[in-house]
Amino acid sequence: MRYHTLAHTDLKVSKICLGTMTFGEQNSEQQAHQQLDKALAMGVNFIDTAEMYPVPPKPETQGRTESHIGSWLKARGNRQQVVLATKVAGPGGPGDYIRANLKLDRANIRQAIADSLQRLQTDYVDLYQVHWPERQTNFFGQLGYVPQADEDATPILETLQALGELVAEGKVRHIGISNETPWGVAQYLKLAEQHNLPRTVTIQNPYNLLNRSFEVGLGEFAHREGVELLAYSPLAFGALSGKYLDDHWPTGARMTLYKRFARYFTAKGIEATQAYVDLAKAHGLDPAQMALAYINSRPFVASNIIGATDLAQLQDNISSIELVLSEEVLKGIEQIHSQNPNPCP
Repeated sequence: MRYHTLAHTDLKVSKICLGTMTFGEQNSEQQAHQQLDKALAMGVNFIDTAEMYPVPPKPETQGRTESHIGSWLKARGNRQQVVLATKVAGPGGPGDYIRANLKLDRANIRQAIADSLQRLQTDYVDLYQVHWPERQTNFFGQLGYVPQADEDATPILETLQALGELVAEGKVRHIGISNETPWGVAQYLKLAEQHNLPRTVTIQNPYNLLNRSFEVGLGEFAHREGVELLAYSPLAFGALSGKYLDDHWPTGARMTLYKRFARYFTAKGIEATQAYVDLAKAHGLDPAQMALAYINSRPFVASNIIGATDLAQLQDNISSIELVLSEEVLKGIEQIHSQNPNPCP
């Protein structure tokens, strides 16, 4: 395993992070514990979750992922061995049932962290992230920004002040944002400096071979300001493994079960996926490992958030850290990208 110290922190995280959004839906508590044990044994010390999980989100399972992680931490007694990250949900997304009058204001944030800490069976989290913006903007694959004149979003300053209280109280060590835009990153940084509030240290956005939009405006922020990327959906919901090509739907696979997540299965997305899979096979590589190794190699990526539904898949995904792509493969990836750039933003 390789490790990286997040800029502006003393958090040393594994370059592979264990994503957990299947825990409590596709994976039972026992299976969740097995995955956590396996990941830790392979050198992964970074665990990412959210109060909204598991996915697909629904009221009857909300919070179950954190509870499964919490029962593991209690059973193993290893809280000090892991860097634990979770997220607070905002309105306008898939989690409006989580709390009445869901917003990113002080009352909601304080209730959210209290509930998460109870489920996680710990008294602090290392990284607390805003899961998505409250304001009207583009995230979760939205395009075509259209401002709303009557927008009534919680000001970012109020959100940041509430997060600052949690840091001061020792409930949170560092803060991050997720599904954000360049403007949002700039606001968080500016307000933190102006009001002596905690600095945003990470941004968790989608990043994969079908969606490299992070490079356009956010890559420079990550490099120059040290707001480094925690890359989620590195396999584009498993599409880049190639297992769904030719209209094949493996039993028990995420997209077989939940076809609502069609973001990476457009005609252009499938065309690009086929090209990347063909490239991997031409060089004797596993397509999924090639896709993950590319993310691992990007200089602005602090950690690559992988997920799995079984231990064999988990081992293969974590093992991608050992793969170094040749210049020929990297040139092939760039050629495919130039012919079909960001087909699934």
